[in-house]
Amino acid sequence: MTSTILNQPQKMQMGFSQPVSGLPPSLQYLAGLDQIIIKQRLEALEVLTGFETRNRYEVLNNQGQQIFFVQEESSLCERCFFPFNRGMTLHVTDNNSQEVIQYRREFKCCTGCCWCADGCCSMQFTVESPIGRPLGYVKTGDSKCKAHMKVYDSNNQHMFTLWGPCCPFQCVCGCTDDIEFPITDPSLQTRVGNIAKQWRGCCVETFTKADQFCLSFPADMTVECKVLLLGAVFLTEFYIFEQQKKNNNNGGGIY
Repeated sequence: MTSTILNQPQKMQMGFSQPVSGLPPSLQYLAGLDQIIIKQRLEALEVLTGFETRNRYEVLNNQGQQIFFVQEESSLCERCFFPFNRGMTLHVTDNNSQEVIQYRREFKCCTGCCWCADGCCSMQFTVESPIGRPLGYVKTGDSKCKAHMKVYDSNNQHMFTLWGPCCPFQCVCGCTDDIEFPITDPSLQTRVGNIAKQWRGCCVETFTKADQFCLSFPADMTVECKVLLLGAVFLTEFYIFEQQKKNNNNGGGIY
């Protein structure tokens, strides 16, 4: 069972004399981390019926302790009839049930086409922290076959780039290695972090959509950048693996 860090803001003040400017105090905990785990919760209704439910995630430190909780808010109609195009808000709360981050994307008729993923078919998350204050954006980019994503700050300045592999698949027939998404600077010359989609076991991977990711970054990276890269994890989840699980009979949706 996942343990939870209680009284989160008080504990996070240890070792950090000043809170991060303009951000909710509980996000200061990220300043001391170089890795977090994002684990999707199993939804019994979805496992039994295939009905698209609202996604929920736990954000954990490397000791398996919960530091944040994420819950999707979306339309029932859009989840049923437009599961990949649906608009949504991901509410990120700390262990005191205070909302500290929002990741929002609007409904779009067209998403996921790799050839125009930076144009009319772009999938984008807007990042706010605190709520109502834009912190930046995470968007898909054009490519021929690989998943391509870009991270921008609130001034629309390109900060990070992610390129996925050509075949981001895992299966019980031996392809159980982590799927890596290196995070680089815009020039692609310097690697600054990594997103890895982790294997959770044959039963979980075969019969559910409960994915697990490991996000790594330098411990001295700014908290604002870490928050934006957490948004890149969710873009990776919805852009690739949500579609892949639903479309595994035709090769995985966007590829």
